[in-house]
Amino acid sequence: MAITLSESRLAPAWTALKSSGRSALIPYLTAGFPTIDVSEAALRSVAEISDIIEVGVPFSDPLADGPTIQRSTFEALRQGMTLAGTLELIARAELNVPIVIFSYLNPILRYGLERFLADAEHLGVAGLILTDLPAGSDAAVEGAVQRSRLDLIRLIAPTTRDDRLALAVKGAQGFVYLVARLGVTGATSSLGSDLAGSVERVRRATPLPVAVGFGISTPEQARTVARMADGVVVGSALVDILGREGVGAARRFLGSLRLALDERVMA
Repeated sequence: MAITLSESRLAPAWTALKSSGRSALIPYLTAGFPTIDVSEAALRSVAEISDIIEVGVPFSDPLADGPTIQRSTFEALRQGMTLAGTLELIARAELNVPIVIFSYLNPILRYGLERFLADAEHLGVAGLILTDLPAGSDAAVEGAVQRSRLDLIRLIAPTTRDDRLALAVKGAQGFVYLVARLGVTGATSSLGSDLAGSVERVRRATPLPVAVGFGISTPEQARTVARMADGVVVGSALVDILGREGVGAARRFLGSLRLALDERVMA
């Protein structure tokens, strides 16, 4: 039996955001990058100005990721970060915002799916994004996640056909993650040409909140996306600044996005 909306650990965050007319700021950080200690400090710092946090599990073959996230993944792996280490990192950080784990399927299968779900539930993890698990591709895995306390969050491409979109969102939970443009992750100077149309197509298919990510790297882009969607995901730009300039600079960058989103509400 799938979890209900009232049981979802993400639902209270979205309810609070909707009641205040705000858009969610959802940063992505690679677990263990640039070092384990700095990663922990970064998680704590961004939690102070974020609504939901995505924590990426390092994987040796990150095909959906661009060069920035790939570099962060390889550096984290070099220092010994694993899925077990990711869970330990989340536990030590003692974060007070919902956590979504962002992972490829292989690390979770090696860890043990049921063991992972139990351990993540115990930590209070709110959701799971599996980048290489298309909807309908593995009913056993999907069903196990959907029956757990973790929301199974779907990634939707802007080119997804309507029939495929209906299948994908049928089993979606928590929110829908709409990819802003085709290709791998990475900061970019432009968003998808018909992003507004893509958001509206997803809204027609599901009542779940819609968050948009892939390529968002400036306050102006964040503000533009927030006019269309319920949440803004920022990953590569944040990870790049964290790696080059440290926690303080990463927080200031994220703060500039937070300000842009809040200015939109006050305007």
